[in-house]
Amino acid sequence: MSERILIVNADDFGRSPGINAGVIKSFEQGIVTSASLMVRWDAPTREAASYAREHPSLGIGLHADLGEWVVTGGSWTAKYEVVPEDDADAIERELQNQLDTFRALVGRDPTHLDAHQHRHRHPPAARVFRAMAERLGVPLRDRTAGIHYNGEFYGRAPDGRPIGNAISVARMQEILVSLQPGVTELGCHPGMASDDDSMYGLERELEVAVLCDPSVRAIVEREGILLRSFASL
Repeated sequence: MSERILIVNADDFGRSPGINAGVIKSFEQGIVTSASLMVRWDAPTREAASYAREHPSLGIGLHADLGEWVVTGGSWTAKYEVVPEDDADAIERELQNQLDTFRALVGRDPTHLDAHQHRHRHPPAARVFRAMAERLGVPLRDRTAGIHYNGEFYGRAPDGRPIGNAISVARMQEILVSLQPGVTELGCHPGMASDDDSMYGLERELEVAVLCDPSVRAIVEREGILLRSFASL
């Protein structure tokens, strides 16, 4: 495939009103084409699911939530854990529960599957997620042949430190110009307010500004990049 197809996927949809607003703005006014829905956050989740039902052109996947980890005293510690990381049976039950909730809220299956803070990459969750993606017949982030995952549009280093200039039009241009042929998922985390009590706060607003910058859309068009969602693959 010589074409460059780009899926711009916003994580954490449904986590908070501010994140919902940022995802929606980045979809309506920017280059976001897809989102991953968290289903455990009550009213914000219902708001996001309602928007997804009313806007079928926005691809909606399941952003499975097994827990969240933050940097404390220089090391990663659990902020909350939904299930034990080493219990495959508990992970499988929780993933099925969240899938059932997704179906009830959105009215259809997810277009793709991933996990909060990429927990689907680690054993034993990796096996459980792979089996679920195969049953659904949908892509699993960074684990499906033919779909490259790019997580470079992110304002934090692996150790949690902020990265200067990581969220900018210039950095986005570098990413877009260097896209390889085929399908790429570009991860992002837009939000309009720091109301979700996570490490990633003000960075979300910076992401919205870049994703909605007219010059970014112009770069996409100039480069001949095709914006798509997982649903359109």
